[in-house]
Amino acid sequence: MDASLTVGMLMSRLRVEEKLLLAELEARGVKVVRFDDRVYTLDLHNPNPEMLACDVIVERCINHLRALYTLRVLNDWGVPTVNSYDVANTCGDKLLTSTALERVGVPTPRTIVAFTPESALHACEALGYPVVMKPAVGSWGRLLARVNDRDAAEALLEHKVTLGSFHHGAFYIQEFVRKPGRDIRSFVVGGETICAIYRASEHWITNTARGGAATNCPVTPEIDALSRAAAAAVGGGVVAIDLVESERGLLVIEVNYTMEFRNSIDTTGVNIPARIVDYVLEQGRANAERRASLAVAG
Repeated sequence: MDASLTVGMLMSRLRVEEKLLLAELEARGVKVVRFDDRVYTLDLHNPNPEMLACDVIVERCINHLRALYTLRVLNDWGVPTVNSYDVANTCGDKLLTSTALERVGVPTPRTIVAFTPESALHACEALGYPVVMKPAVGSWGRLLARVNDRDAAEALLEHKVTLGSFHHGAFYIQEFVRKPGRDIRSFVVGGETICAIYRASEHWITNTARGGAATNCPVTPEIDALSRAAAAAVGGGVVAIDLVESERGLLVIEVNYTMEFRNSIDTTGVNIPARIVDYVLEQGRANAERRASLAVAG
């Protein structure tokens, strides 16, 4: 039991994942404080005393910007979070994720970034059609486009320019990987690959949020090594790794920092919320010990 610990949770609403995590935390006897991002404010001159009192805070916001800004403030206040601002910032932007993976040699699909429609068309031709265009910031497989030819590329690029939002100011273009009707999502907690699932669909987008069917995927040595390397590349913590089987082996597509797991517990037989809470409490205990040491020294 960790009755002396206080764990906070940032959330937007109570989804299945948040209910499971809260139930697991409460079963461990810790004090849990909920922070609703629709309600709380962050006074940069007067830190929130309830947040400061937490030994660790778990981030479960739905909105990336709310999560990112809150984590930045909390980490600057000295409050440990799962995950940290740096992990969220990297994973929340596909370009930053790609560069982090490339930096340490994790195999990924070939990716080109362009900043004008003209250079984007050259990038498409360099990769060879079909290509995949993605927004740098986004989730649940939304706004992904398989671009089969130059006509489609020109039309899509015109739409992006006309939309004119900040996130359409750069074009993230990736080779199309011909996967075998499925991809793999692995779950890494504290540097350990705890389980993995296949996500199968007749559509080229296999996210379970888009109707992909989940089945258990044995964690092979290759999946384990790539998953742990990808997690370490973005800063570790609690992350989900998306991998795809290709002609040249497994490739890492994305790393997710506020992962959904409700469809993967029964599928894999692994108590994912319990494993996450194990890691959260480990971080909380370490911070509590640090605080106690500082109090004695002071």
